[in-house]
Amino acid sequence: MRIGTKEFDVKNKTYIMGILNVTPDSFSDGGKWNHMDAALAHAEEMIREGTAILDIGGESTRPGHQQITEEEEIERVAPVIEAVKARFDVPVSIDSYKAKVAAAAIEAGADLVNDIWGLKYDPEMADLIARTGVACCLMHNKNNTEYQDFYPDMLKETEECVKLAKEAGIADDKIILDPGVGFGKNYEQNLETILHMERFHELGYPMLLGTSRKSVIGLTLDLPADQRVEGTLVTTVMAVMKKYAFVRVHDIKENQRTIRMTEAILKAGEN
Repeated sequence: MRIGTKEFDVKNKTYIMGILNVTPDSFSDGGKWNHMDAALAHAEEMIREGTAILDIGGESTRPGHQQITEEEEIERVAPVIEAVKARFDVPVSIDSYKAKVAAAAIEAGADLVNDIWGLKYDPEMADLIARTGVACCLMHNKNNTEYQDFYPDMLKETEECVKLAKEAGIADDKIILDPGVGFGKNYEQNLETILHMERFHELGYPMLLGTSRKSVIGLTLDLPADQRVEGTLVTTVMAVMKKYAFVRVHDIKENQRTIRMTEAILKAGEN
């Protein structure tokens, strides 16, 4: 799979999508990187530690977050994306579900659109992605936690996202899927999503897992967001074992070491 100028071996490797929030109110690192110098220094550190894709977001999507205007979001993300692309040879993802924001981000140099609503929020998003030829990550999401049959329903709802992409003309080799841990699911459903995440391979696309520091870890271990590294690493091991192509994380160095160790063990098993 090609994202920006980079090729990704999505069948045999697990890559890190590093989280760079340029927001004052993100649940885990709000306000830390929302100034240009701090954002660029952090981006450089993340790349050095093993980030393969930088995911830049300008609006917090934590539960109960305050939605901001498209203009404010663009003001936060576009200059950072432009500066990152000018300085570093790394694919950049824009974490937004709004087509206007994604369009400005792509113009600034973004190579991938990470849409937490899987093209279902903004009717213009699918056409924008198809027209510009960037890659996309489509996440499972819904406004409630009601399911008749949890996993089959979740797969069916994610297939609806793929259908929107295909109808707009987005190429198969530009699509990544995300089971959406922490979105439209209660605590037990989040655990079940992680436990059976290999079922998403039925849909036939590279998969991304995003569990970093999330509430499912906090509730399990009774820990605040800044103490959830070990819990995140467990889910990363599972993602590698279940052939996920990407993990979206905050703590790059720790997750990179975890991936390398898990891959080495699995490779020994193949030999």
